[in-house]
Amino acid sequence: EGSYSPDGKLIAFASNRSAYGEPMSEEDADMFEKDPAYMMDIYVMNADGSNVKRLTTAKGYDGGPFFSPDGKRITWRRFAPNGATAEVYTMNIDGSDQKRITNVEAMSWAPYYHPSGDYLIFTNNSLGFANFELFIVDTEGKNEPVRVTFTDGFDGLPVFTPDGTQLAWTTNRTEAKQSQIFIADWNDEAAREALGLGDTDPAQYTDAPNLDATSAAVNASDLFEHIAFLASEQLEGRGTGTPGMAKATRYVADVFESFGLEPAGDNGTYFQDFEFTAGLSVGDESVMTLSADGNTSDLKLDEHWRPIAFSDTGSIEASEVVFAGYGIKARAEGDIPQYDSFVHLDVADKWVMVLRYLPDDISPETRKHYNTHASLRYKAMTLRNLGARGMIVVSGPNSGVSNELVPMGSDGSVAGISLYAVSVSDELAAKMLEHAGKDLQELHDSLDTGNVSMGFKLEGVTLGGNIDIIQTKSSGRNVLARLNAGDSAGEQAIVIGAHLDHLGKGRNHSSLARDDEADAIHFGADDNASGVSGVIEIAQFLAHQKANGMKMNRDVVFAAWSGEEISLLGSTHFASTIPGKSASDPIYPEIAAYLNMDMIGRLVKEVVIQGIGSSSIWKRELERRNAPIGLAIRPVEEANLPTDTTPFYQRGVPVLNAFTGAHEDYHSPRDTIDKINVEGVEQIVKLMSLISRSLVTSADIPDYQEMKRPENMERRANLRAYLGTIPDYATDIKGLKLSGVTKNGPADKAGLKMGDIITDLGGNKIENIYDYTFAIEALKIGETIKVTFQRDGEELVVDMTPGSRD
Repeated sequence: EGSYSPDGKLIAFASNRSAYGEPMSEEDADMFEKDPAYMMDIYVMNADGSNVKRLTTAKGYDGGPFFSPDGKRITWRRFAPNGATAEVYTMNIDGSDQKRITNVEAMSWAPYYHPSGDYLIFTNNSLGFANFELFIVDTEGKNEPVRVTFTDGFDGLPVFTPDGTQLAWTTNRTEAKQSQIFIADWNDEAAREALGLGDTDPAQYTDAPNLDATSAAVNASDLFEHIAFLASEQLEGRGTGTPGMAKATRYVADVFESFGLEPAGDNGTYFQDFEFTAGLSVGDESVMTLSADGNTSDLKLDEHWRPIAFSDTGSIEASEVVFAGYGIKARAEGDIPQYDSFVHLDVADKWVMVLRYLPDDISPETRKHYNTHASLRYKAMTLRNLGARGMIVVSGPNSGVSNELVPMGSDGSVAGISLYAVSVSDELAAKMLEHAGKDLQELHDSLDTGNVSMGFKLEGVTLGGNIDIIQTKSSGRNVLARLNAGDSAGEQAIVIGAHLDHLGKGRNHSSLARDDEADAIHFGADDNASGVSGVIEIAQFLAHQKANGMKMNRDVVFAAWSGEEISLLGSTHFASTIPGKSASDPIYPEIAAYLNMDMIGRLVKEVVIQGIGSSSIWKRELERRNAPIGLAIRPVEEANLPTDTTPFYQRGVPVLNAFTGAHEDYHSPRDTIDKINVEGVEQIVKLMSLISRSLVTSADIPDYQEMKRPENMERRANLRAYLGTIPDYATDIKGLKLSGVTKNGPADKAGLKMGDIITDLGGNKIENIYDYTFAIEALKIGETIKVTFQRDGEELVVDMTPGSRD
């Protein structure tokens, strides 16, 4: 019985090794002869097995150790020497301060900490010898345990999910009375109330600024204190769903409460929760079997093969294998010839082995043209459209990669594809190719010249099995507070927000950390502790103004968003859950305007104010409110931005975003507090605070302007065709859901609108954002195509004529 510490550095375990290495009394020897568990004690060691230390010495069975969430204590159960009863104990990880937590005088065992560290859940049979039920008890053992389950029979071995929102346990409450694993939602608030623990939020922080010492006026000193805390080491980069982010949201909520703002989150709290896919892992049912010339072997996961994250899942019938070089199918363009790995190759219902990446020895122009076609998503889409059953990716000896198997990580989308996809080791690929009389090194050398080679079948080779991919769900939370204008103001508000989340600790899909920073904290001082500090200062400023007689004509909702770095999840959730509105209804004028601050900490010459074109009043407002400040402003019309303004603008709300520009420390651990121009932040926040004051006191609200696509819009990727669609990147559905369309663009003219789900574009099947992007590359400007989409469950088809991005 063993368990890892939260940081993975220690293992606590139960062992009776002392019985074999130390002298025993005659009584102990007799008890040990009858029951070897009598001599079990708790030990701790380093995760590599070194530095073993014994923690308990009492007679009787000490076992089932688990660490507390902070890694400072261990809980376990101790049987009486006669084995008749057991109680729950805790101790420090050095064995000191051993505490008995239960005094039930029954069989109390299998204790497990709630992630808050404030209470334990365990099993006992105090209600009947054969009736085991779950109970909870505070970690100090001050109160009587509270019963959790109420089903005769066995309920035991409980564990919480890491976020504490669900409980898994074993029970025989099945029809056949056989034990199975069950899972249920966990009500932490009710548990705390039952145990008399009070505070429902385990996210505690230390060394925060003294809020009593802050000024009601916007000033650099207060801004610096907030930014320094939010970008501190204890918050560990504020990754969405992490303990550091929980502390950050708790801090912002406490700040809002200290200003006298009302909670505007779920169930009377300052928090609004949402669920998201935090990661992917390979399930236990993933198996792959290779047959070659009648010999069958089971492949080793993570040694011979690994599923690719976007693979289809389920059972796979043993199927033939063909080799298709680099798996690229690209049209000719100018002097660049057509490249087709599939000429005269039958891939229908077969596994297709392809090399990763693209040929090495080709010109930069050719590489640029082939680049999109070389992505694994594009290769998979091509194979699916050709009718293949699966894709086998091999890195190849010339790739120079340190990990031959494709990492099992999300590429920014949770959507899969109707094709099985795996990566295999070079060694396994070479053995498979040997059955076709081919050498992997020679094939790779030949294909790297840029010449297309004919594909071929691997005679006598089949591959089958099962792919099981598990999506790890987690939860994020926005912080929401309201400055109430009073009953006379009506149900209308402006929203002032900034994203609180950043990239957390260590590299992820969007980190720009150097090799020597691979495990470092992304402090996010500019991105976006600076913006959140601005929201805090404006909240304090407006609350003080109201307290001193300012008449408000509408409420203000202050927001610190979570999940911005992973597709604007928090702000999108908020905009989609406005009471009385569907997920696609306009939310204006209920939300009269949205002001956002995203990276305002590096002012050099000018501040960029984006979204000017979303309302006719913005230019006038900026001129008036900037008069006493004198900032150099660069106004930008565009409102469709890669920040939290977009979920609002797409729902009909005028928006403004303040931004001081990208820099070399962006998305790296080098974005630290010492590089913040705090005087510049003060100027920007003063400007936004004056605009905010104008919006809440004015009799009128900003008008909303739907913008045409600006002529100087930056081209994305290598797309030439223009459709004027705005994809919803966060939706986990088959197809491409639109979060909006650009006014007077081809999609708008064809009748498409927000909420439509495109399933076919010009004869190309669309299952995800990648299918859609790749399909656009194949479109010819000015040539009308058919677009198939779903709207309110009905399938519709329209004609659309792509325009040009140039």
